[in-house]
Amino acid sequence: MAKKVLFVCIHNSARSQMAEAYLNHLSNGEFIAESAGLEPGKLNPYVVKVMAEDGIDISGNETKSVFDFFKQGKVFNYVITVCDKEASERCPIFPGITSRLHWGFVDPSSASGSDEDKLTFAREVRDMIKNQIAEFLDESK
Repeated sequence: MAKKVLFVCIHNSARSQMAEAYLNHLSNGEFIAESAGLEPGKLNPYVVKVMAEDGIDISGNETKSVFDFFKQGKVFNYVITVCDKEASERCPIFPGITSRLHWGFVDPSSASGSDEDKLTFAREVRDMIKNQIAEFLDESK
Protein backbone atom coordinates (compact mmCIF):
# COMPACT_ATOMS: atom_id res chain seq x y z
CA MET A 1 0.00 0.00 0.00
CA ALA A 2 1.35 3.40 -0.98
CA LYS A 3 2.47 5.75 1.76
CA LYS A 4 0.86 9.18 1.75
CA VAL A 5 3.01 12.32 1.90
CA LEU A 6 1.98 15.95 2.25
CA PHE A 7 4.45 18.66 1.26
CA VAL A 8 3.76 22.05 2.81
CA CYS A 9 5.16 25.52 2.19
CA ILE A 10 3.79 29.02 2.53
CA HIS A 11 1.93 29.61 -0.75
CA ASN A 12 1.94 26.14 -2.38
CA SER A 13 3.21 27.92 -5.47
CA ALA A 14 6.72 26.50 -5.96
CA ARG A 15 8.68 24.29 -3.54
CA SER A 16 5.84 22.05 -2.35
CA GLN A 17 4.50 21.74 -5.91
CA MET A 18 7.92 20.60 -7.16
CA ALA A 19 8.36 18.13 -4.30
CA GLU A 20 4.89 16.66 -4.88
CA ALA A 21 5.53 16.28 -8.60
CA TYR A 22 8.93 14.64 -8.16
CA LEU A 23 7.81 12.19 -5.49
CA ASN A 24 4.81 11.12 -7.57
CA HIS A 25 7.00 10.89 -10.68
CA LEU A 26 9.96 9.03 -9.17
CA SER A 27 8.41 6.71 -6.56
CA ASN A 28 6.82 4.16 -8.92
CA GLY A 29 3.61 4.25 -6.90
CA GLU A 30 5.36 3.59 -3.58
CA PHE A 31 4.22 7.04 -2.41
CA ILE A 32 1.23 9.25 -3.14
CA ALA A 33 2.16 12.89 -2.67
CA GLU A 34 0.00 15.96 -2.29
CA SER A 35 0.95 19.53 -1.49
CA ALA A 36 -0.62 22.50 0.21
CA GLY A 37 0.21 25.93 1.60
CA LEU A 38 -0.40 27.96 4.71
CA GLU A 39 -1.61 30.88 2.56
CA PRO A 40 -2.26 29.51 -0.96
CA GLY A 41 -1.12 31.82 -3.72
CA LYS A 42 -0.62 31.55 -7.47
CA LEU A 43 1.53 28.93 -9.19
CA ASN A 44 5.00 30.36 -9.89
CA PRO A 45 5.42 30.61 -13.70
CA TYR A 46 9.20 30.14 -13.50
CA VAL A 47 8.72 26.91 -11.57
CA VAL A 48 6.20 25.69 -14.16
CA LYS A 49 8.81 26.36 -16.89
CA VAL A 50 11.73 24.64 -15.15
CA MET A 51 9.63 21.60 -14.28
CA ALA A 52 8.56 21.34 -17.93
CA GLU A 53 12.27 21.41 -18.87
CA ASP A 54 12.60 18.23 -16.80
CA GLY A 55 9.59 16.60 -18.47
CA ILE A 56 7.00 17.25 -15.74
CA ASP A 57 3.92 19.37 -16.48
CA ILE A 58 2.52 21.11 -13.39
CA SER A 59 0.84 23.92 -15.35
CA GLY A 60 -2.65 22.64 -14.51
CA ASN A 61 -2.01 22.34 -10.78
CA GLU A 62 -3.97 24.46 -8.34
CA THR A 63 -2.71 25.80 -5.04
CA LYS A 64 -4.40 24.30 -1.99
CA SER A 65 -4.73 25.13 1.71
CA VAL A 66 -3.16 22.86 4.31
CA PHE A 67 -5.99 23.78 6.66
CA ASP A 68 -8.57 22.42 4.19
CA PHE A 69 -6.73 19.09 4.20
CA PHE A 70 -6.72 19.17 8.00
CA LYS A 71 -10.46 19.91 8.16
CA GLN A 72 -11.14 17.03 5.74
CA GLY A 73 -9.44 14.70 8.22
CA LYS A 74 -6.82 13.56 5.72
CA VAL A 75 -4.17 11.28 7.17
CA PHE A 76 -0.56 11.22 5.98
CA ASN A 77 2.39 9.00 6.78
CA TYR A 78 4.70 11.98 6.32
CA VAL A 79 4.16 15.72 6.51
CA ILE A 80 7.22 17.43 5.06
CA THR A 81 7.67 21.18 5.25
CA VAL A 82 9.82 22.68 2.52
CA CYS A 83 9.68 26.31 3.63
CA ASP A 84 11.70 28.12 6.28
CA LYS A 85 11.68 26.82 9.84
CA GLU A 86 9.47 29.61 11.26
CA ALA A 87 6.74 29.01 8.68
CA SER A 88 6.94 25.24 9.18
CA GLU A 89 6.02 25.68 12.84
CA ARG A 90 2.65 27.15 11.79
CA CYS A 91 1.57 23.89 10.14
CA PRO A 92 -1.28 22.01 11.80
CA ILE A 93 -0.64 18.67 13.45
CA PHE A 94 -2.39 15.97 11.44
CA PRO A 95 -4.11 13.08 13.21
CA GLY A 96 -2.73 9.57 13.15
CA ILE A 97 0.82 8.32 13.02
CA THR A 98 2.64 10.97 11.05
CA SER A 99 6.35 11.60 10.70
CA ARG A 100 7.07 15.30 10.45
CA LEU A 101 10.17 16.26 8.49
CA HIS A 102 11.59 19.64 7.57
CA TRP A 103 13.54 20.20 4.38
CA GLY A 104 14.29 23.92 4.12
CA PHE A 105 14.64 25.27 0.60
CA VAL A 106 14.97 28.86 -0.55
CA ASP A 107 11.80 30.24 -2.14
CA PRO A 108 12.18 30.60 -5.94
CA SER A 109 9.87 33.62 -5.67
CA SER A 110 12.64 35.46 -3.80
CA ALA A 111 14.82 35.59 -6.94
CA SER A 112 15.52 38.98 -8.45
CA GLY A 113 16.99 40.17 -11.73
CA SER A 114 16.10 39.26 -15.29
CA ASP A 115 13.77 36.49 -16.38
CA GLU A 116 16.85 34.36 -17.10
CA ASP A 117 18.19 35.02 -13.57
CA LYS A 118 14.84 33.93 -12.10
CA LEU A 119 14.81 30.79 -14.27
CA THR A 120 18.38 29.94 -13.24
CA PHE A 121 17.46 30.33 -9.57
CA ALA A 122 14.32 28.21 -10.00
CA ARG A 123 16.42 25.50 -11.70
CA GLU A 124 18.83 25.45 -8.74
CA VAL A 125 15.98 25.02 -6.25
CA ARG A 126 14.35 22.40 -8.50
CA ASP A 127 17.55 20.37 -8.63
CA MET A 128 17.99 20.55 -4.84
CA ILE A 129 14.41 19.32 -4.33
CA LYS A 130 14.84 16.53 -6.89
CA ASN A 131 18.04 15.38 -5.13
CA GLN A 132 16.31 15.44 -1.73
CA ILE A 133 13.44 13.35 -3.10
CA ALA A 134 15.93 10.83 -4.54
CA GLU A 135 17.66 10.57 -1.14
CA PHE A 136 14.30 10.14 0.59
CA LEU A 137 13.40 7.31 -1.78
CA ASP A 138 16.78 5.62 -1.25
CA GLU A 139 16.36 5.81 2.53
CA SER A 140 12.83 4.39 2.39
CA LYS A 141 13.92 1.14 0.71
